[in-house]
Amino acid sequence: MKRIGTLPSAFAALLAAVVLAAALPAAPARAQEQLTGTLAKARESGTIAIGYRESSVPFSYLNARGEPIGYSIELCRALVTAIEDAVNRSLTIRWVPVTSDSRIDAVVNGQVDLECGSTTNNLERQKRVSFSPTMFVSGTKVLVKKGSPIKSFRDLANRKVAVTAGTTNEKTLRDLSQKFKLNIDLQVARDHAESFGLVKSGQADAFATDDVLLYGLIAKDAAKADYEVVGDFLSYDPYGIMYRKGDAQLNKVVVDTFQVLAEDGEIERQYKRWFLRKLPSGESINLPMSAQLETIIQTMSVKAE
Repeated sequence: MKRIGTLPSAFAALLAAVVLAAALPAAPARAQEQLTGTLAKARESGTIAIGYRESSVPFSYLNARGEPIGYSIELCRALVTAIEDAVNRSLTIRWVPVTSDSRIDAVVNGQVDLECGSTTNNLERQKRVSFSPTMFVSGTKVLVKKGSPIKSFRDLANRKVAVTAGTTNEKTLRDLSQKFKLNIDLQVARDHAESFGLVKSGQADAFATDDVLLYGLIAKDAAKADYEVVGDFLSYDPYGIMYRKGDAQLNKVVVDTFQVLAEDGEIERQYKRWFLRKLPSGESINLPMSAQLETIIQTMSVKAE
């Protein structure tokens, strides 16, 4: 069986045993006759489609060779390994670029099987898609040029603020502006890199999105010393991997795999790799794991009775 990614062999073996046992019914029929949904599609086609982001550092973005890399990408590679074992064949990953605005429709319409980016799991989105267990916890903050008078959300009154289309941050800023009568002039951009570019060029006074994404963009920028993240959290955003709603077999593979990833320590190892060590491009975000995420992973590692 081919292994995708860089999973340790002992961990991969443990993952294979757990997922293969969990994914399929106990009836002694052939596996391919029992598969449904995404697993059946993967078994038949030999491929699985992964939606990735181009500038969601360090979750899902492109390296110097134009290849998708990041924290979310590595967790999705582990899911692909688990799906391979569940369908009993090697799978080829088909990489599909998505944006904040297109990602949910891409999952719903079957363009991608797993969306591996920086996507907030909330009740509104759960009406259309399913989410993996939480892999990160973030919240909306504001990026500005150093020396800016903007220090809190109230300072955004009558200012131009960049947001990325289709994000929860866009809704947060609209609601905040209406509630406090701030008259914020939202500049809606296609992706996070474009939103950051509006601040860099002076077309926006600030950029509002999840704090970790702001730190990632600053870390990769040549003029990183010119920018800072300010203010309190304006929202609570737990991240998850998206997949199609109502797919019971895939859901069980995802949940069981995340339990193994947490129990084995693989989630923590990947976190250290992408948030504490140097990224492939040489910079480091240097963001220790929050107490919230530590607790979530500890809870996730406990097997359900």
